[in-house]
Amino acid sequence: MQLFTLGINHHTAPLALREQVAFQPERLTHALHDLVDGQRAHEAAILSTCNRTEIYYATERPEQALDWLAQHHQLPRTQLEPFAYQLNSEQAVKHAFRVASGLDSMVLGETQILGQLKDAVRQAEAAGTLGLLLNRLFQHTFSVAKSVRSETAIGSSSISMAAAAVRLAERIFPRVGDQHVLFIGAGEMIELCAAHFAAQQPKSLLIANRTLERGEALASRFGGQAITLQQLPDALPRFDIVVSCTASPLPIIGKGLMERVIRQRKHRPVFMVDLAVPRDIEPEIARMDDVFLYTVDDLASIVRDGMDARQTAVVEAEAIIEQQVVEFMQWLGKREVVPTIRALRDHVERLRRHEMERAQKRLAQGEDPQQVLEQFAHSLTNKWLHEPTQALQQADSDERSQLIRLLGRLYHFTDHL
Repeated sequence: MQLFTLGINHHTAPLALREQVAFQPERLTHALHDLVDGQRAHEAAILSTCNRTEIYYATERPEQALDWLAQHHQLPRTQLEPFAYQLNSEQAVKHAFRVASGLDSMVLGETQILGQLKDAVRQAEAAGTLGLLLNRLFQHTFSVAKSVRSETAIGSSSISMAAAAVRLAERIFPRVGDQHVLFIGAGEMIELCAAHFAAQQPKSLLIANRTLERGEALASRFGGQAITLQQLPDALPRFDIVVSCTASPLPIIGKGLMERVIRQRKHRPVFMVDLAVPRDIEPEIARMDDVFLYTVDDLASIVRDGMDARQTAVVEAEAIIEQQVVEFMQWLGKREVVPTIRALRDHVERLRRHEMERAQKRLAQGEDPQQVLEQFAHSLTNKWLHEPTQALQQADSDERSQLIRLLGRLYHFTDHL
């Protein structure tokens, strides 16, 4: 049984496909049970975010995981296969270390993924699908991530999209804390942005979402309120900062609406961030006076500004990971030989016990102890050597050469051959 990782992420697959293979949190336990109970894997954990869906699993039949993923999401395997990656053993271990350390993220060095990975492990543990191998892998993974964070500057220059949005807002307004902030959507990116803006203690915070219940759940975390998208046009004029990220196929805010909003605001400036793909805000709005509109690409350029400062940290982080991969693989290798060592010891113990019983019977019959000991040692030696001797005699030429080298290495008599 070996460790494997199967997944698709922002490096390999478009957003449209990533959305189709995402796991809803409330369905994750069922999915884990289905994967393990169907005997496709002995152990499993699933990491599912907006940027990646990855299955970490231990199995003897790794090829079945992609079939299961396709079937679970009712997709043809051929649709997933070109975008999926399957990593085994050492590659899977290294990938887990890199993901947790923020080296595989869209924003290099970001810390959110570590929390998401820990959540995935907790869910797998609660579902009963986290066994010895995966438990050891993830505990080592979290330790590696901690070392990378503490021993390198990988996170010091890391600027998330959300943090970049706050930085841009600070270019428009002297203090974000004096502004009213509106978020459109209630997904992961909006949640992250809300956390960053809420830290600036704005005058008010409002979530506009398609479903009011989800909007209220998010707003309650940051002391805000929620409305539906239908109420958005009436609410817009009150807000100085607007951040939008929905899955709408068409723009939610058009130029005509923003023209009315600016008139109602008496031309007080509005800072707008559109993180959606496709865009939520019509691009023509960027040409309007008193509107400062930024897209996901604009924020990405700010994020990239810190890349040069992180290159040395990346090299240092990769070195830490390489060393830790070696250590984990050594542990894994030792674990793999345990059954063989146990079987070998059991075999020798049976031989010893059998010969000991024979010797004890002879002693009880009054035979000379010295002769009994000699016979005991001779018989035990012959039985121990019988199988390797027979293997040498029956092997063909190439196999015999390999056996001779192995025996020489085991018993250190190479110099006498």
